[in-house]
Amino acid sequence: MRQIRALIAVSILSALSSPGCREPPDPPSKKAVDMAWQRADQRGIIDPQRLAACRATVIGVGAIGRQVALQLAAIGVPTLRLIDPDIVEPVNLACQGYFEEDLNRHKVHATGNLCHQINPALVMEELPERFRRSMPAGEIIFCCVDSIETRRHIWEAVKDNVTFFCDGRMAAEVCRVISVADESSRQHYASTLFDPGQAYAGACTAKSTIYCANMAAGLMVAQFTKFLRRLPIDADIQFNLLTCELSIGGNEVLPHQGDRDPGLMAGIAAANTE
Repeated sequence: MRQIRALIAVSILSALSSPGCREPPDPPSKKAVDMAWQRADQRGIIDPQRLAACRATVIGVGAIGRQVALQLAAIGVPTLRLIDPDIVEPVNLACQGYFEEDLNRHKVHATGNLCHQINPALVMEELPERFRRSMPAGEIIFCCVDSIETRRHIWEAVKDNVTFFCDGRMAAEVCRVISVADESSRQHYASTLFDPGQAYAGACTAKSTIYCANMAAGLMVAQFTKFLRRLPIDADIQFNLLTCELSIGGNEVLPHQGDRDPGLMAGIAAANTE
């Protein structure tokens, strides 16, 4: 057992020169080593050496973003930055997983508090404001916003420096996860940032669902762990929970109303006719 603990301590101390990962400025505390020990069961899936040197940013902590942040805290990301200007409203409780005591708090603070309960060693940075180009977003970014214009703004600001980028989109029971980790996926992602005028214009009664948000977040974090293992990522995943249909590729584009992805809304329309 002492040997295993020693190995975990060494893995945290050694930072690999890998994309999106940098050496921590200070040696990890005993608490950080103990937390790594608690996660020993995931060592065969998530490389503790690369994970211990990563800093992640989640932009938007609504339905999907909150779940992404919680999962990142749980797997042991050591440093996490949350960016979102919104406060928790009653409508956010069921579909986004916030608690009643979170009402009127900034989402970044409510989410950051829960992340820290999950992982006490986590270094949190909570920014209750809109994303700006001048912000130091880092090289590992999870984009969980609900506007195509905002996605385009974020991508234009970070595309030259990001090494892993994952965009989660959701409408009712359909989710789409688009990941970027190489030149091919960069080109594909840019093609998904359609002009708002191309948005699906049909009637939309789609609502957010916490279980679909959890699925989307899980798919996003799974792509991140593949990136850590240097495995090929899936550039574009779409999952329709209602029909249990999974689409994986780099060319399919489903539907959208307003700023919802047109591919997502098309998937919902198809599901509702069956």
